[in-house]
Amino acid sequence: MSTACPRCGEAASGKFCSNCGSSLGASACPQCHSALKAGAQFCQNCGSSMATGAAVPAPLGGGNRLPWIVAGIALVGVMALVLVQTASKKDEGGSVAPFAGSAPAGGMLSAADIANMSPQEKSDRLFNRVMMYASEGKRDSAAIFAPMAIQSFDMIGTLGVHQRFDVGLVALVSGDLVRAKIEAETILKQNPNDLLGLTLAIRVAEASGNSAARGDYEKRLIAAEPAERKSTRQEYVDHGNDIDAALKEARARK
Repeated sequence: MSTACPRCGEAASGKFCSNCGSSLGASACPQCHSALKAGAQFCQNCGSSMATGAAVPAPLGGGNRLPWIVAGIALVGVMALVLVQTASKKDEGGSVAPFAGSAPAGGMLSAADIANMSPQEKSDRLFNRVMMYASEGKRDSAAIFAPMAIQSFDMIGTLGVHQRFDVGLVALVSGDLVRAKIEAETILKQNPNDLLGLTLAIRVAEASGNSAARGDYEKRLIAAEPAERKSTRQEYVDHGNDIDAALKEARARK
């Protein structure tokens, strides 16, 4: 016998409306067997649809949370693995740990190795590292190690011309033109014809965009070079390439 559905008004028979799935009378939920109200489309106890009898998933705030906890732990593990792999690739790409690769045969220096180094040894290692990064175009890495190198030089005490030139180069690489200028002026105050002092002064003037000062220092470098090169100063030998490069550029601009 057909009757009007209390929800949609369509003619229906049986326990559920064939049009909207609503209960046609007091009946039980096919999932949890709870009593249903007339016209109910979903069970008020478990949320099952009366049209399909399918159960609606329980909300996140209730029920068994174990599957969600397990999934969360797995997700955290995957994220941690990705971060570790990313960091490893970044280190291989140039951003390496302090003193890495400075040990003999390219090995990592241990804390004991670093502790046993003198300030001069530390400054030499860091200077070489900064210059290496600068020559490779890795400015960010050079800027990270530059303050460490300068601090190591400052720990030595009284600096010689060679050391002041090294500090000036490191300062230039890191963009500290003030410190680089101080080192150049200190060297030239001791000897106005010092080839390293003039070379550093040229670089500082060039980085500062002071073409007049650069031209003046270049003239002084060309004039001082013959007599100064006759000396047996080791720093002129160690930084011969820097002096030669400055001379070449200076003569090309004459």
